[in-house]
Amino acid sequence: MKKNQLIGVITVILLITVIGGIYLVSNRQSKSDNLKNQVPNKIDGDSKILVTYFSLPETDKTTDMNEDEENSTVVVDNKVLGNTQYVAMLISEYTNGDIYRIERTTPYTTNHEDLTEEALEEQNEDARPKIKNPLESIEDYDVIFVGYPIWWSDMPQILYTFLESYDFSGKTVIPLSTHGGSGLAGTVDTISEKLASATVIKNALSLSRTSMDTAPSELKEINMIEE
Repeated sequence: MKKNQLIGVITVILLITVIGGIYLVSNRQSKSDNLKNQVPNKIDGDSKILVTYFSLPETDKTTDMNEDEENSTVVVDNKVLGNTQYVAMLISEYTNGDIYRIERTTPYTTNHEDLTEEALEEQNEDARPKIKNPLESIEDYDVIFVGYPIWWSDMPQILYTFLESYDFSGKTVIPLSTHGGSGLAGTVDTISEKLASATVIKNALSLSRTSMDTAPSELKEINMIEE
């Protein structure tokens, strides 16, 4: 290779390295800032808050988990929590909100492969799974968080059951997803269509399953409540 050609190749490599480095720094920064920029409107300190969520840890083991089990869980004080459950509990703590877990009358399997098949079958059938111990009413609440994992690029079908079971008129609804890379996956638009009489926060909360270790500090930094 001629000297000039070699210099040209080295220059290109250096440019790619520099640009790549800038991108990585920028990407890390955007990910770090992403959660801070969510839920831009402060919640009135006098608001009555309800944090609802559906969450399914795929094991109750605290050790010797496989990859799928680890991806769906957070272990806190030797107790296994689902990712969405963990985040919902943090939000309830930070906002002093009541908390309610959405559960199916017939429990879902915790076997990952069987669960994904069951979730897809429910989605294809547009099923409305029955909820165990449903809330009597949401009338007393002003702000309602709705938390869920992303299954097959959508909310689990039991969320449709929940959203269709109550009158959300005049409520402020804040969607919250936990995910493996798909973000909110268009679910905010779906919730907005279903709850046309509510104010659905478009810039909703979304946390990757890889961010569970930083979730407490990131959520606290948002400072959602207006003093």
